[in-house]
Amino acid sequence: MIAWATFPFVRYTPALIIGIEAYLHLGEAWPELWPWAATLAVVAVLLIAWARRQQGPVATDAAGALALLAIAVLGAALTQRATESRRADHLFRFAGQVECYQAVVDDYTVVRAATYATTLRVRAVRVAGRWRAARGGVRVSLPRVAGVGQPRYGEVWLVRGHPDPSKPPLNPGEFDYRRYLEYRQVYHQQYIHPDQYRTLRLQPPNILVAISMRVAARLDGVFRHYITAKREYAIASALVLGMKDDVDVATKQAYTATGTTHIMAVSGLQVGLLFAAMSWLLRGVFGQMRGFRLWSALVGLAVIWSYAFLTGLSASVLRATVMFTVIIVGRALERQDSIFNTLGVAAFFLLLFNPFLVADVGFQLSFLAVLSIVYLQPKIAQWLDVEAYCYARRRPWQPKAQQWGWRGGGWFLDKVWQATALSLAAQVATFGLGLFYFHQFPLSFLFSNLVAVPISSGAVYVGLALLGLKGIAAGLGALLPAGAAWWLDLLPRAVAWVFEGMVWAFNEYIFFISRVFADWVIREIHVSALQTVLLFGLIGAGLAWVSTRRLVWLRGAAALLVLYAGSRVAEAHAVAPTEEFIVYSIPRRSAVGFWQGAAAEFVTPDSLPLTETERTYRLLPGIIRRAARRTAYRVGWQGATVPVQRLADPDSANERLFLRPGPVVLAQWRGLRIAFVANRISAATRPVPVDVLVLRRNARLGPETVAAVFGPQVRVVFDSSCKIWYVARQDSALRARGFRTWDVTAQGAFRCPPPE
Repeated sequence: MIAWATFPFVRYTPALIIGIEAYLHLGEAWPELWPWAATLAVVAVLLIAWARRQQGPVATDAAGALALLAIAVLGAALTQRATESRRADHLFRFAGQVECYQAVVDDYTVVRAATYATTLRVRAVRVAGRWRAARGGVRVSLPRVAGVGQPRYGEVWLVRGHPDPSKPPLNPGEFDYRRYLEYRQVYHQQYIHPDQYRTLRLQPPNILVAISMRVAARLDGVFRHYITAKREYAIASALVLGMKDDVDVATKQAYTATGTTHIMAVSGLQVGLLFAAMSWLLRGVFGQMRGFRLWSALVGLAVIWSYAFLTGLSASVLRATVMFTVIIVGRALERQDSIFNTLGVAAFFLLLFNPFLVADVGFQLSFLAVLSIVYLQPKIAQWLDVEAYCYARRRPWQPKAQQWGWRGGGWFLDKVWQATALSLAAQVATFGLGLFYFHQFPLSFLFSNLVAVPISSGAVYVGLALLGLKGIAAGLGALLPAGAAWWLDLLPRAVAWVFEGMVWAFNEYIFFISRVFADWVIREIHVSALQTVLLFGLIGAGLAWVSTRRLVWLRGAAALLVLYAGSRVAEAHAVAPTEEFIVYSIPRRSAVGFWQGAAAEFVTPDSLPLTETERTYRLLPGIIRRAARRTAYRVGWQGATVPVQRLADPDSANERLFLRPGPVVLAQWRGLRIAFVANRISAATRPVPVDVLVLRRNARLGPETVAAVFGPQVRVVFDSSCKIWYVARQDSALRARGFRTWDVTAQGAFRCPPPE
């Protein structure tokens, strides 16, 4: 029996999450919720006061249920209030009337190969020549060219033109970047040319964040100065400061394939290591002093919040810092016996501050991993007592060296087993989310984490020591003569050499594991949101049965397993008969797909194959969603199973008619007739009625030619190789003649089933 009175936030936090999720998925048309939340809160307080004077559990249970309902409605009301698009002065209210706008840079700048990307917060817009107050977030990209500086937090810009609403996913199964931005209160996007904006002034929205970002940039400069290898510098900066702009694609893929991407994110690992080191140091030196618990908690809070400040006050660091703040306060108040309630408090107040954190992957993984580690790691560790086994092998007559060997070996193996138990516990809780978000599961996670995590943890300490020593050396250098600088720099250089070596070691180990265990990754797994919930329920029921040995939990697990299997069968049954022709939306490319159930053939009509990035982000999500078993990629129709032919184009010259290979490709697929045109064709071309006409590379043909050659009922599709100006001109002309058109760049992939 759970004593719920000692774990109030274990009840409150799930109720708050239910309310937030309900609004996110169902609440778009809901009325104002604050009156309902306030009314329910008052009634719940009165009912709880009445229930305390009653005999029996019925009144108490009713009051508790109403209180949880009030918290759920509070969660929905908070989310509704935090949704900026509901405001009367939001950018949505001005649609395309904005002539120009003022906005401030309110985020880190992501540095890409060809662009800068950041977020602007709009302050005012000019409509019909008048300035009006406005709000809203705009995700902007700028070309990374000469004369365009990297955007800085707090810069106020004057931008000409208007931002466009964020686009939905353009291809089947593609990541919903629009929803991702909406959860961050960003509803618009814009590509800004260098002559389209100018910087007015520097006015940071939050001066503390501005100073923190500047400090983080200076610390990053320390790593850049001392660590010469580019790859090691990138990992060092990501490991200690959370700056991942310079981490290359190959490194990211290796860490993803081995389940160690958490190493590159400054979050709970780094904050926890810092807190653990500080606690150990203080306990060893001042553990016997009066009031140690209180003032050591204050020192611990100062240290972890200082680290959060030095790393730029990023969202992941703040989340971990708040979590450890609640834990430290709980320990200081001697409430550490209810660690689950402590974590519930941290999550509850984080969600009160920002309800949209509930949809943040880092938030979900962090709390689930910590909960699982706290609950499961001790239970898994009890399976083996390695240290006791080795201790039992010691004998009085054995040489001292052998006895020390048993003792040292037992200690070392026990630490390895403890780390193994921790890694297993973390994977249990994050397993479902890993499948849902990343569509893969690395079976080599134990091998990679057992070595990489201890070395990287030590590297965090050494990296922080480097920053501290460099700060001390800089301070002393300002006081001592100029000749002392070289001597003062000796120790930081030595520590930097050790730091770089440690980073190189665990990085090489990660690459080694990714190569040796390349086939130990289960890829392309699709689970829906419902199936993820069923997986969590199945794991929870299994753990409850192991803990209580009550048969009801085993029955529940079996029922959930049947439901999960049934959902998978239903998905496969729904996909099996699906047949579809798709023109994909891939910037500046021509790509089509022919789908038959779980088999797909992708064709690029031009002579260039798709890059790995284009396949991964544009095609693979749809492949995973449909659980495709057979996929093939063709370039220029070579080897394609779809029958095609080139239509000859008549051309007159010197008053005679001759034939030449034309720019028209005809494809016949399961009764669907498709034509691909990439250049000018003559109106005298032999008529070939088709169902779909795909225009590529700004094909020059007018509505009369389309009607004469391909028929008046043809559906015209502009693929992504067509320019915006061309589509605008041709689309209006074709629509004026009654043709149905589709622009995959603006409207997303064109999907057409074959005729029945």
